[in-house]
Amino acid sequence: MLESACLRDLERYELIEGELIQKVPRNLPHMCSVMLFMKWLVELFGITFVVQDPSIDVAPEDNPTSEPEPDVIVLTQPLLQLTSKPRPEDIRLLVEVSVSTLGFDLGTKAALYARAGIADYWDLDVRGRRMVVHRDPVVEAQYEAQYEAQYRSIVAYNEDEFVAPLARPDAQIRIGDLLPSNMPKG
Repeated sequence: MLESACLRDLERYELIEGELIQKVPRNLPHMCSVMLFMKWLVELFGITFVVQDPSIDVAPEDNPTSEPEPDVIVLTQPLLQLTSKPRPEDIRLLVEVSVSTLGFDLGTKAALYARAGIADYWDLDVRGRRMVVHRDPVVEAQYEAQYEAQYRSIVAYNEDEFVAPLARPDAQIRIGDLLPSNMPKG
């Protein structure tokens, strides 16, 4: 059964708000940016704290219908010490790299991460050559069982600007250093 094409194809999907969303095939600019992020974050936090393509838990009310797989996360403790998949309180920094998924990552996924209380969510917009940093999540009750979530602080940094993770404010990186040099502007 594990060898069936059906199960192998499921690896190319992620569950978001009750729907199986087909993951976009990775292209060279995406892979290069993820590699540059991984290199920097491993140097900064150590290899046991940085995880690529993990499946994570989100807010309890979203867990039955959503199982996102961000490009990179930085954990609060070594991966080997976790007893389940990472929960929001286990995550110091969450990164999405967007080449063709920017609207989805800045909209649906940002709301999902805000509801989960992810304090530091970065989205690298490869085509726009910028980083959109989301901080200070807030969840407000809208209706009986519905919650509106958003980030109070959303700041876009261009490729010549610097940003640092909340967990390491002393460790700034220039946005351009996370972008592939083989990706044209625009």
